[in-house]
Amino acid sequence: MPLRTDGRAADQMRRVSVTPDYLLTAEGSALIEFGHTRVLCTASVEESVPAFKRNSGEGWVTAEYSMLPRATSTRTPREVTKGRASGRTLEIQRLIGRSMRAIVDLKKLGERSIFLDCDVLQADGGTRTAAITGAMVALGIAVGKLSSAKLVPPGVLRDTVAAVSVGIVGGAPMLDLCYAEDSSAEVDMNVVLTGAGQYVELQSTAEQVPFDDAQLAAMIALARKGIGELTAMQRQYVSL
Repeated sequence: MPLRTDGRAADQMRRVSVTPDYLLTAEGSALIEFGHTRVLCTASVEESVPAFKRNSGEGWVTAEYSMLPRATSTRTPREVTKGRASGRTLEIQRLIGRSMRAIVDLKKLGERSIFLDCDVLQADGGTRTAAITGAMVALGIAVGKLSSAKLVPPGVLRDTVAAVSVGIVGGAPMLDLCYAEDSSAEVDMNVVLTGAGQYVELQSTAEQVPFDDAQLAAMIALARKGIGELTAMQRQYVSL
């Protein structure tokens, strides 16, 4: 397999690290790093639900995502100054929320909400996949505290969920793209899987040239390898 600009093999993740309980003030928090990409994820528990969930006996899990102005090489104005979130931001935070709800038993959560805030401190590709993977850790810590306090029964978390980027770069399938690779990729793909290996979401785009079944299978195989490593890491901090 070809080596990349940072010396990794095509099937090798960047260095991934998690600092759990990064904040003292949130029910759950984790700083996650995929190489130079760093995302602070927090989980906040509120004893209320949106109007559409009231008297349903079910809870709700949702997410917000943002990037600090100097998360990238040039300053990006805060979206609050524009009065609205960008389409990209809305897409990513909806993806994070869907990914978490896929593995939460909302009935067992009860009529309470968990808000997941994912703030990108530094971006070098894969911010949405790092956010999903880190949000799972923050969520698991928060649910663990609810369980320890006997506020929820066992089984609120049915599984873990993690995400990784893959792509075709220079004609070769590659795992966990950094920004330089992502910006020049012929194909860009994000894969979200549960710990059991079930799909939550596939986002795949031919940026330059179309791709075939063999290339798709190669990218999915790489994604499964990377997410397997991420799942093992998550389970150091999340109990099901």
